[in-house]
Amino acid sequence: MAGWIHMVTARTPTNIAVIKYWGKRDESLILPVNDSISVTLDPEHLCTTTTVAVSPGFDQDRMWLNGKEISLSGGRYQNCLREIRARAEDFEDNERGIKIAKQDWQKLRVHIASYNNFPTAAGLASSAAGFACLVFALAKLMNAKEDPSQLSAIARQGSGSACRSLYGGFVKWIMGKEENGSDSLAVQLVDENHWDDLVIIIAVVSSRQKETSSTTGMRDTVETSMLLQHRAKEVVPKRIVKMEEAIQNHDFSSFAQLTCSDSNQFHAVCLDTCPPIFYMNDTSHRQIILLHPCCRIISCIEKWNRSEESPQVAYTFDAGPNAVLIARNRKTAALLLQRMLYFFPPSADTDMSSYVLGDKSILKDAGIQGVNDVEALPPPPEMKDKVPAQRNGGEVSYFICTRPGRGPLLLSEADGSLALLDHSTGLPK
Repeated sequence: MAGWIHMVTARTPTNIAVIKYWGKRDESLILPVNDSISVTLDPEHLCTTTTVAVSPGFDQDRMWLNGKEISLSGGRYQNCLREIRARAEDFEDNERGIKIAKQDWQKLRVHIASYNNFPTAAGLASSAAGFACLVFALAKLMNAKEDPSQLSAIARQGSGSACRSLYGGFVKWIMGKEENGSDSLAVQLVDENHWDDLVIIIAVVSSRQKETSSTTGMRDTVETSMLLQHRAKEVVPKRIVKMEEAIQNHDFSSFAQLTCSDSNQFHAVCLDTCPPIFYMNDTSHRQIILLHPCCRIISCIEKWNRSEESPQVAYTFDAGPNAVLIARNRKTAALLLQRMLYFFPPSADTDMSSYVLGDKSILKDAGIQGVNDVEALPPPPEMKDKVPAQRNGGEVSYFICTRPGRGPLLLSEADGSLALLDHSTGLPK
């Protein structure tokens, strides 16, 4: 390997939309048909880590995702690389004798290694975290001066939802009106500390890749669904306004109603597509029966919510079968976890630390130390003598407990231990 290697490593969170993005008005620029709002998840629990490196000894751009080399020839990767290179500035590291002039970035090749600590392409917005991290890390590598909102417009060209992962807390993706997409970008509504009572539990029903990719699904929906046109023009604009108010005012009742309604309508739009798109499997539908406070099917959580006189849990599903459950506070989250473990228990030989990931301290709040405690859980009180208790072991792979989190973070490279690429070769470790 000839010459020096300049390298940075970054970590970027994923996000889950509470008002969904579905459908593009421009495929190449990834411009949406409506605004959307998301909550950024704590990167300590769900994130992408990306190392980017540049060297005069690299002869081509290369990338490794989760240890496997992938092609960078696709338009989305090329868009991100082109846009950041165009914004690169002079860089100098006197200590290491590195000096890169602005115009040199166009000639230098990069190596990229990226790793997701959660399932890829399973409906947990892995592409959002991935492209956001790629753009953020490349901007730091090339000394680009753009702010997060400006970077979000670049990340959007890799994956639409990626624009929302450039901020923490609650984030709005403004659809914009300009044909060139210059005003289609993300803005932060509130930071991660604004509503820190919220606790998020994700039930990973399946970590397999989706049968219908989001890109294909959206294209089919735009071409065939009349419901999408109504949703984009009539429904979402009003929901956006109400959701912003609910977030600002910590109004969980309104937040839950809007979140659940929008998730349901999103999947109704998928079913209205020709051919229909089924992102939720039988276990997903069973979770809706258990968790939707307004569901016509009598369920334990509906009774629970009614007994409390206000919703305790909001749910939302992205383009996949995995349930994202948002509890109004930690006490509610412990009760929610008890119910989820009651209905979807682990197998008898399961280590609870591998069945409940992320913030494991919620297990203690829920009074759960091992599988024996799960087996001893009584039926939720609102079920008593009303609904037969059905325990569906094996239908949830695991749970992730998390919370609203911060935006991207540049990791310290003092010792290089956090880098995914070797400092001497520029190849994956």
